[in-house]
Amino acid sequence: MPTMWQKRLTALIVLALGAGIGFFVYNSQITGSWPFKLGLDLSGGTHLVYSTDTSKIQTADVNDSLQTLREVIERRVNSFGVSEPVVQTLQGGALSGGEHRLVVELPGVTDVNEAVKLIGQTPLLEFKLVKKGFEDKLTITATSTAGASVIPNPEAFEDTGLTGKYLSRAALEFGSGGSVGLSQPTVRVDFNPEGAKIFSDLTGNNVGRLIAIFLDGTIVSAPVVNEKIGDGTAIISGNFSAESAKELVRNLNLGALPVPIALISTQSIGATLGDEALHAGVVAGVVGFIALVLFMLFWYRIPGLVAVVSLTIYVVLMLVLFKLIPVVLTAAGIAGFILSVGLAVDANVLIAERIKEELASGKKLDAAIREGFQRAWLAIRDSNIAHIIAGVILFWFGTSLIKGFALVFSLGVIVSMFSAITISRTFLLALGINAETKLGHFLMRSGLRK
Repeated sequence: MPTMWQKRLTALIVLALGAGIGFFVYNSQITGSWPFKLGLDLSGGTHLVYSTDTSKIQTADVNDSLQTLREVIERRVNSFGVSEPVVQTLQGGALSGGEHRLVVELPGVTDVNEAVKLIGQTPLLEFKLVKKGFEDKLTITATSTAGASVIPNPEAFEDTGLTGKYLSRAALEFGSGGSVGLSQPTVRVDFNPEGAKIFSDLTGNNVGRLIAIFLDGTIVSAPVVNEKIGDGTAIISGNFSAESAKELVRNLNLGALPVPIALISTQSIGATLGDEALHAGVVAGVVGFIALVLFMLFWYRIPGLVAVVSLTIYVVLMLVLFKLIPVVLTAAGIAGFILSVGLAVDANVLIAERIKEELASGKKLDAAIREGFQRAWLAIRDSNIAHIIAGVILFWFGTSLIKGFALVFSLGVIVSMFSAITISRTFLLALGINAETKLGHFLMRSGLRK
């Protein structure tokens, strides 16, 4: 059994650790060395919604293509230094005909035109066969960046299934033999093993035919297949300048889109609106916490004071976890945090009531505290497990907004169990109050009937 000085030493160590962690959170936020990561609704930014055209993709390949699309767009926006972008694909409802949607949230990018430009610069790369009878009608006219086709009839082309989805890398070269001059910029694309197999079969089965290479629906090259190409390498020789070819290589390496997308909705959230939402959330949390402190001190006295200290350490632990994980804080996440503080208070109230019941039965303070915590633990455990299950379900099936709430809420519930059971108990046992004296009776038996 630990002696009283050991109990008090343990309590002092816990208090010092809590104060140290609190100083770290405060100092890192003031200096900006490790700031909180804020979501779109708090930092401002842009919300974009795109429709996707999966009509030319086999049903079995739709999910894989959409996953590739999400990864490509995520790489694209990350390359421009956008912090914590949210990129997800969603199944549209009845009003959208069930089509898939691409949702992109860019915190910190408040210029809609800039955001659209970031997404739109990623090219859609396609290889299509020119149908027989249309070869002489195919013309490619020079533009500043690539070629442009003047064929009004889309039936002139036959889909091959070879797209940027299978691209491994792209590189800038000058000349590639044949009719291409040594100083003419060309773009070399290397396919992954699956793409190389498709390209090998495509060239091997269509010697003497034209293969049109499309970028974002524009033909940039239409070479004749002279022989089977089995090394998985294709040369795009359009009307490129050195700068345009270099830009195309960069964009292709960032990811060619596996399916076409079209912008259907934009929403810009200004930094001022984000600051107001953040300020409102912080004020709500502070006001709520102060109200809880006053209630706990007035009604439960010493156990209430211990609960307040425990809650303060709980808040500090949550804030440092937000920085370490890191958690992207949104308005919904702050709401989940405030709700978890309420649950932490609920645990402390339950513990205080159980201790009062044990004291009323005539037990000494140490025994009453231990029995009170033991009796309260079962109820705290069961209720918090139910909350955690609810949080996991919300996170698993919810949208990004709901996931932010569920993550913070579930994390808060787990930490609150630790703070209520371990920290509160440590402080109560370290106080060593004699509950048999009038002062001890007043401090420990608030609301207790004789």
